[in-house]
Parts: sequence; structure tokens; C-alpha cells
Amino acid sequence: MGSIPGRVLVAESGRKVMTVRTRRARSVRPPYSLTATVYDEIYRGKDYRAETGRIRRIVRENGRAAGRDLLDVACGTGGHLEYLSRWFRCTGLDSNPAMLRVARSKLPQVPFVQGRMESFRLHRTFDVLTCLFSAIGYVRSEAELRRTIHNFAAHLAPGGVAVVEPWFNVREYRAGSVHLERFGSPDRPIVRMNLSDRRGDRSILDMHHLVGTPRGVVHWVERHDLGLFTREAYLRAFRSAGLRPHFVGRGFMRNRGLYVAVRPRRTGAGAQRRTQARAIR
Repeated sequence: MGSIPGRVLVAESGRKVMTVRTRRARSVRPPYSLTATVYDEIYRGKDYRAETGRIRRIVRENGRAAGRDLLDVACGTGGHLEYLSRWFRCTGLDSNPAMLRVARSKLPQVPFVQGRMESFRLHRTFDVLTCLFSAIGYVRSEAELRRTIHNFAAHLAPGGVAVVEPWFNVREYRAGSVHLERFGSPDRPIVRMNLSDRRGDRSILDMHHLVGTPRGVVHWVERHDLGLFTREAYLRAFRSAGLRPHFVGRGFMRNRGLYVAVRPRRTGAGAQRRTQARAIR
């Protein structure tokens, strides 16, 4: 059955189908343009405390930089930064102004910057760089992946460590599955549904959201277009940026893992200039 814009069909056993009107979803929107307002409710069950505790241990075990400055790339509404800021001097970066508004309201003590992960320029380096919750998947080609990782490396101090949580491996992503989840409260229920689609080496997720309010049911659709890469492609990108990476199979989410990459403390001036030049390109 095709979807009917602006309406939801409700069926009860032994009764005919009735139609409940909703606000019309005008078009497919870019990621998080509207979901920023309900993002924290959707991910209320995510264990940010445990994840950031593990990141702290990873940094202790792998990092060799002397400081404690941390950049969280694609920080979203600041869920990880709420805990990371207890141990590090944090900066958050995200391309979405709506997500940044929420993050700034929650963490006024943390500086936030708007920028794209493949092209931001902060003109400084950090001892730790994180890119979590599969945000790296929003780069959509191997060339763009390389530019992004080179940009990360250009902002990483010698001895610094990057922790990157990938999207699904190209070999593990399964198209054709339907996902339905419910969040929120009885007074403000939130329903999200999507079909996992695939076009070449890209995963396409059209996320349908329904939010119940006293004034009616609000419906919108956001398209998430994420690149699918092999593990070898990730490792090549890190190595070409002059970093020393390794893959950790047990990550925060099922079938995703983590990449931990260290910038060597002793990097020749020529190699450092080449890395920065590649990041700028």
C-alpha cells in the first residue's frame, strides 16, 4: 500500500478502515531539520555515560598528547559532550543549526561551531577528536571519506587520538528491512518508521516521523543518505592521512565497531605539510 500524504489509515478488528487526518508532510526534508526538536526523546535510552567512559579509557590507552582538548565532530545535541566535558576541554562541531541550538541550550559552557566535517577549519589542533554515532556515514564517496579523515588529521595534535564510530560496513548492511519504533510519553507519543533501501554503495533511509500533540498529529519525512564503505577503505583513509589506525570489533552499537587512530608524535615537517595540504584540497 502506498502512503497517503497528510493522512494515517487506522484499522480495527471487525470494523472498516477509518482515516485520521494529520498535518501534510510537504516534502522529504534533510536530516535533523525537524527531528532536532525530538532527538533527545528518541535517544533517551542511549547510554552516553557508558560510551563516554569507554572513550576516556581508549584515550588513556592510545593517546600520547600532553593536553586534554577534545573536538566532537558531528556532535548533534551534545549527548556525548555532557559527559566528555567532565574530563576534557570540549568543543562541539555540527553542520546542522537546529541541532546546535539544542546543544547550546543544554551546555552553555561548551563552545559550539557550525561546520561540515570534510571542510571545517578551526586553525588549531586537539588532543582528542571524536566522530560518533555513525555520523561519518554522511560522507558518500571514498574520495570524500579521504578528505574528511585528512581534515580530522589536520586538527589532531601529535600524539593525539581519533575515535570514529562508523556506519554499517558495505558487506553487512541489509536492505529491504522495515523498522518501527515508538518513543516519547503518553501525552506526546513519537513514532518513527523507515525502510532500509540501497542504491549502489549508498544506504537510503526515508525516516517517517509522527508526533502526537494536543493540536493534532504532525508528520514529516527526513532522508538519510549514507555511504557504505569496506573496512579496508576506512583504514586506507586513515593511513593516507598519516594516522596509525586499528579497528575495534566491539563498538557501541551492533555490527559497527570503532576505529581508533593515533597521530604519531614525530612527524616530519614535509609529511605534516602534505597532510594539511591534502585536507585543504
